Amino acid sequence: MLKCTVRRHHDMSFIAETGTGHMVAMDSAPEAGGRNLAPRPLELLLAGAGGCTAFDVVSILKKSRQAVVDCTVRLSAERAEEEPKVFTRIDLHFVVTGRGLKSEAVERAIRLSAEKYCSASIMLGKTAQMNHTWEIVEAGKAA
Repeated sequence: MLKCTVRRHHDMSFIAETGTGHMVAMDSAPEAGGRNLAPRPLELLLAGAGGCTAFDVVSILKKSRQAVVDCTVRLSAERAEEEPKVFTRIDLHFVVTGRGLKSEAVERAIRLSAEKYCSASIMLGKTAQMNHTWEIVEAGKAA
């Protein structure tokens, strides 16, 4: 079971303490009473999905004996105009760097993460259209 406690820190700023003892600050824009000192909660939700899927992709590639060196996921999200302003579309672009990576292996790793392993993006996919694109960069070459 995952646990988290969120406490008000200052006006519209909050500190989350995870069950593993880590702390994350959250804040809102000044026009909403915040001080703009930390990410917004929905930014963290999007970041969590990116971290979850990146972890999966690297893990799957390593298990497939692919020489993965780096993995970057760039995410962008659109939200509904009406409340609740859920994510309606999320684009995930993977830049996977390695030595001699096979495109089939990268595509398979991303598909397995999207369809089977990444709980965060699978949950978000219940309200949002999820779009995955990717590119491979040979290690030692600039993206």
